[in-house]
Amino acid sequence: MPVITGFSVFAIALTIFAIATVLAGIRQVPQGYNSTVERFGRYRKTLTPGLGLIVPYIDRIGHRINMMEQVVDVPNQEVITKDNATVTVDGVVFFQVLDAARAAYEVANLQSALLYLVTTNIRTVMGSMDLDQLLSHRDAINERLLHVVDAAVSAWGIKVNRIEIKDIIPPRDIVEAMGRQMKAERDKRAVILEAEGARQAQILRAEGSKQAVVLEAEGRKEAAFRTAEARERQAQAEAMATNVVSEAISRGDLAAINYFIAEKYVQALAAVAASPNQKTLILPAEMAALIGTFAGIAEIGRSALGEAVAEEARRPGRRGPIVPNAGQGGGAP
Repeated sequence: MPVITGFSVFAIALTIFAIATVLAGIRQVPQGYNSTVERFGRYRKTLTPGLGLIVPYIDRIGHRINMMEQVVDVPNQEVITKDNATVTVDGVVFFQVLDAARAAYEVANLQSALLYLVTTNIRTVMGSMDLDQLLSHRDAINERLLHVVDAAVSAWGIKVNRIEIKDIIPPRDIVEAMGRQMKAERDKRAVILEAEGARQAQILRAEGSKQAVVLEAEGRKEAAFRTAEARERQAQAEAMATNVVSEAISRGDLAAINYFIAEKYVQALAAVAASPNQKTLILPAEMAALIGTFAGIAEIGRSALGEAVAEEARRPGRRGPIVPNAGQGGGAP
């Protein structure tokens, strides 16, 4: 068997020590984390995700810092508003470490410090606002908190991405008063809308009545115009008839004046007979005058017929005279 000498034992021990030393100088950092390296208790460098090298027995890993975005819950707290109303508020904070060394050595217990800072600023910002502003301007509150807190924590190597107020809970009596106020406001709007509807209806009815009156007046105007035009034409016709009769009288034609008088006589009798209050029609005693009038009308007709026959005879192309009554003469010669 081989003899193990003291030199061999030393060589094996030295080999094991060298391997252990190399392994001690290699550090693995997981994704999403950074590790700080300290030499004799003082910060030296930061190891990023992957394999990192340090000096064995001299350097050591100081802090492992989470570089991912983190969420911190802000617990319920009471805030007194500008108008002395007490509300209960809670929220959440989203932040991310940008500088691992500053986050590890500039502040102790990073999350607790951030939580206290957010809590105090919530009271400051929300305490400077009225209750109505507090309930209706939540986005403005979040923006103001984010601006103030992010500026304060920049020295710690972190970035505050969002601050969200989750719940704002007023006292019970204020909630009931707000409910009554909302109901009164809705009732007021309903009354206003009803009044506006009634007003609009009255306006529309008035406009309709106005349009009806205007159209009726226009109709009466048009009817009066038509009536006047008809009367004017009738007057023109009567004037022309009177002129014709006057010319016939001036020529000594008594048949025309007889026809004119007979026409007026008959129109007067028709008007008397058509009267709605007329119960009894009294004929004139001088019937012979009426018969003479009708005879005058017949004479006018015969005269007109004779003139028509004479006019037809004077036309060129006729071979013989026209007999008025062909049935009694036995025919033309």
